[in-house]
Order: sequence, then structure tokens, then C-alpha cells
Amino acid sequence: MADSNQVDQNDNSVPETKVLAIASHVVYGYVGNTMATFCMQALGVDVSAINTVNFSNHTGYKQWKGEKTSPEMISQLYEGLSQSTLVDFDVLLSGYIPSADALKVVVKIARELKLKRETMNPGAFFWVLDPVMGDQGRLYVSEEMVKGYKKAVSGGMEGPDLVVPNGFELELISGVHLAGGDTDQDGGELERCPTGDNYEASLEKVREAMEVLHQRDSVRMVVVTSVRIKGKQQEGVLCVVGSEKKSDGSSRCFTVEVPVLDCYFSGTGDMFAGLMVARLREECSKAGTLRNRGWASDDQVASTDLPLAKATVKVLSSMSTILEKTMDAKNKEMDKYDHTNRRASVEPQDAEKRRQEEVDERMLFLAQTKAAEVRAVRNARDLIYPKVRYEAKNL
Repeated sequence: MADSNQVDQNDNSVPETKVLAIASHVVYGYVGNTMATFCMQALGVDVSAINTVNFSNHTGYKQWKGEKTSPEMISQLYEGLSQSTLVDFDVLLSGYIPSADALKVVVKIARELKLKRETMNPGAFFWVLDPVMGDQGRLYVSEEMVKGYKKAVSGGMEGPDLVVPNGFELELISGVHLAGGDTDQDGGELERCPTGDNYEASLEKVREAMEVLHQRDSVRMVVVTSVRIKGKQQEGVLCVVGSEKKSDGSSRCFTVEVPVLDCYFSGTGDMFAGLMVARLREECSKAGTLRNRGWASDDQVASTDLPLAKATVKVLSSMSTILEKTMDAKNKEMDKYDHTNRRASVEPQDAEKRRQEEVDERMLFLAQTKAAEVRAVRNARDLIYPKVRYEAKNL
């Protein structure tokens, strides 16, 4: 008898889908377009990619070669597609953008695509925005980029239909501090610590931030990834929280709890976004909402029954399985990494010893980073036929 939690292997119901993916690219490893494009193609999605950077490897190695794509080149590449009438895209997925000027070009492309597709086929076009700005309280883009993303998100009907930030990015674009609200014995609010490694968010603050995007910016759908919720970190879980707004602008929130893995991975945000494109389109097709503006569900649909919730569960099930397999493979690989791979220390010269120790540490770091590259290709079957491991709960 088949496992009821196993997605039917004959159920490949992702409708024909053409995606324009605008994000970073690396020669080695799986981040940016390299990750997102593979995940979408594994699920039968036709992807065209504009690479915003071309690097030898991702920045997690702390060293790389390559260059950023200029705003002019991004514009020219899109113009070439447009001139040849090759812009019949159903979805735009935008990820890492290297500069504020480049972001302006991407926003312009998104709005042109929306206008063209809405004119020909109302409700047909969907923009997924991953506002890549930073994590754990640390920005790795300029303040101008933060302003640019806030403006992009506030685009109303011309803005993104789904935004997929991490907790720190949700704070930046909404202006709501997720860990706020703590009070002292006299009822006064305590000083807010910057969101970082050790913060714990309030689910009510997460809901508040989502409602800001729904009501202030008219963003229809939001999914925030990897949020540390008060009281949950001790249980070894992170929360993924999603919401689709109702017609009155109020939120419909759900949560999915996933285990914390003791390993640092690169590219998981890109993996989530790429898988979400395919799985959300699949679930909206089943629900008959693809022709609705912004793939909107009726107000009476419960949060846990939303196509967004069902897609999120499938995405996280695939990701958890693959990341666990990656962590196991990393541990085995590092077990083989012995001292013969590093220079032996030389006792007589302290300076030489320190230099060799630094080389040892650097080589160990590079080996660990390489071993933690997500095994997406090797485990592609888990992308296509995930065993459903989680459930969405109403918030």
C-alpha cells in the first residue's frame, strides 16, 4: 500500500509555465539562479535566466572571482528578448540584485511584463520577489537598496504578488521589529535589541509585519522563512509563516514548524523561491485560481487550505529531506578530511608555525564550505516526489 504522505508519482500537475529568473549566477555550487533554475526545471518549468552577477563560486567561501552585471546589460538582455517577442512569461522570479540602479531596471521589467501580460491575458502574470538584503541583523547591500526594495514592494497592483523575505528582511521592508513588544515590570517597553543570531520573534509581531505589507503595500502573499519564535528555539524548531490577504486587507496566516539543522547551507533561500514558483502554480491550478488577479483565493478559504499553505508544506518537505542528506554527506566527507590534507606544524620557528596554522584553518574552512554545498542534483527525486513531513497550522 502506498504511503499516504508520499506525493503521487503520477501527479505532475504543474501547468506549462514560462519563468524569467533574474538573480545571481555561480560557476561552482548551487545558489542564486544556479539553484532556483535547477529546482524549477526539475519540476517541469521552462526557465530563462538573466544573471545579475557571474562569480566563480558563492561568497560563503569568502573569496571569489567574477563581476557584477551592469544595469545597462540587464536592460539590454531584456530588450533583446522583447524585440524578438520572447517575453510570454507567466512568472518573474527576482532574487539577488547587485545595486540600486540594477534594482530599478528589474522593477521596470516586472512592471512592463505585468502590463503586457495583463493586457493580453488578465490575471496571467505573477511576480515573486525575494528581497535579498541581509540576514541575522547584518546588511550585505547598501541602504539605497533597502529604500529601493521598500519602494518596489509598495508598487500596489504593479508590485510583487508574492514576497519571500527572511525575518530580518521582513523587518526592513515592513518597519516592524519582530522581537519587539517586551515590557518591564512597570509596563514600559524594554530596549529593543537588533535582530541577530539570538533574537526571538513574536508571532503577533510577524503577523503585524505581514499585515503592513498587505494593507500598506497591497502585497497579496507573503511567506517569511526561518523565523526564531519565542519558546520554540528550545524545542529545536524554526517557524515559516505565510499569509494571503483577504479582500479587506486583513491577513490569513499559517505557520509550519521545521527542525533546526546544525549546519550552515548557502542557497536555501533561492531553493525555497524556485520550488515555491512551481509548487504554488501547481496548487493554484488545482484550486482553479490561476486566472484570478494575483492567483487570489476566495475570502472563505481557511489559511491552512490556501494553495500558498499547501505549496509551502511541499517545498519545506523537499528542502528538509535534501538538507538532511546534504548534512549527512558533509559529515562523512569531513570525517575523511584528516591531517594529511593540512601542513604539519614546524616547531623551531614560531612565525612559520603561525603561518602554517593559518593555512590549515583556511583550508579546513574551504573544505567545510565545499562539503556543505547542497546536494540538489543528486537528490532531485526528493524535489519531484517529496514525502510530506509537515503540516500547516492556523495562526
